[in-house]
Amino acid sequence: MRYKDKKVAVLGAGLSGTAAALLLKAEGADVTVLDSAEESTLLKSTVDNLRAQGVRVATGPAADSDKTTFDLIVLSPGIDPVSPLAQNFSKRKIETIGELELGWRSCELPVIAVTGTNGKTTTTEMLAQMLNACGQRTIACGNIGKPLCEVVRRQNDFDVLTIEVSSFQLETIQSFRPSVALWLNFAPDHLDRYRSVWEYREAKLRIFENQTADDVAVINAVETLRNVQARKITFSAYVDRADFRLVEGAIVYENQVVLRLSNTKLRGSHNIENLMATLAAGRARGLSFEQMVPALSSYEPRPHRCEFVRTVAGVDYVNDSKATNLDAVEKALAAQTKPVVLIAGGKDKGFNFEPLRELVQEKVKSVVLIGEMARRIARDWDGAVACQMAGSLADAVERARASARPGDVVLFSPGTSSFDMFKSYADRGDQFRALVHALPK
Repeated sequence: MRYKDKKVAVLGAGLSGTAAALLLKAEGADVTVLDSAEESTLLKSTVDNLRAQGVRVATGPAADSDKTTFDLIVLSPGIDPVSPLAQNFSKRKIETIGELELGWRSCELPVIAVTGTNGKTTTTEMLAQMLNACGQRTIACGNIGKPLCEVVRRQNDFDVLTIEVSSFQLETIQSFRPSVALWLNFAPDHLDRYRSVWEYREAKLRIFENQTADDVAVINAVETLRNVQARKITFSAYVDRADFRLVEGAIVYENQVVLRLSNTKLRGSHNIENLMATLAAGRARGLSFEQMVPALSSYEPRPHRCEFVRTVAGVDYVNDSKATNLDAVEKALAAQTKPVVLIAGGKDKGFNFEPLRELVQEKVKSVVLIGEMARRIARDWDGAVACQMAGSLADAVERARASARPGDVVLFSPGTSSFDMFKSYADRGDQFRALVHALPK
């Protein structure tokens, strides 16, 4: 057992940290979980379970100042490497890896890894549904669903793992090497964690770092990526210089019509590219188009992704709570054919909304703003569109209802994270949906 009798600290008591701690414990390690939050704010069942498994748990200031000498530190993706908790150990030059790397070291299966600023979850889920339908047992995991460290403990149930990977997870890899790596797209994001867009991009590019010519890189053709050693398969809904292209409403590969978009339940050019990337990964896994197309045609998008909620008094209400950056809002607005009343705003992630000004001026008749970013967005769009402030999501929905007219669409596409007001984008979207369903007819 690789970690038998090793003293290992896991930083973070969330899903990833808990999965890492239990994997290490099963490997015979002496495990401590450290979290800067006070124990009263953590999930009691999680802490109780860790302690029942023989894992030491320390929280609050005691965690930040722990002076124990460890052989290895495992950093959960939600813990910023510059936080006091992480710095306490990095300053002591203790080897540090992430939960993704830890899970990879115990993984004996081929891995498909999906990254990109937007579309990761949809593509990972489509891939998993398609592979399972084609007889290749897999699970969508990693940045969605179960952490890799949890999945590898029952890896005998699968033939391949389909992993969504974030920049936070890729920051701390060493040997992680997917046999198929997908790069969907790139746009500025997470500037509350990274010092620059370049630094964010460099973290994501690490997905290709350990690949060789025996592996496959599925890449958006509009991207210029350096030092990719794997065999490339390209895709694009916008340019013709790609292996998978869009021609007259169909996805084409080597001049062969592969999938007609009218036969799918997905809409928008971003989802066309997600389909292309999924098909490319399937080809890399040896599947035929005849095998893949039926599963992709039946795939239904999950909630919070341009989800139609309801029509009230001739106004359509659309829940796009998953839009946590500018690129996602841009795609949502571009897909609208009706005048838009936009609800946007949330946590301040360090970027401005000026790049959307021209599109907003073209598509949006009025804007209702919420959260930390509200006044900054109003400044960025001053003169382009009428903006009003709302004190809550309920207030925003009511203001949007008052502004909309029959034939309009109220689009909830925040453009940033939810943590200033909500537990998650899903909680935010669920609340929006409930508020819309509560509107009088």
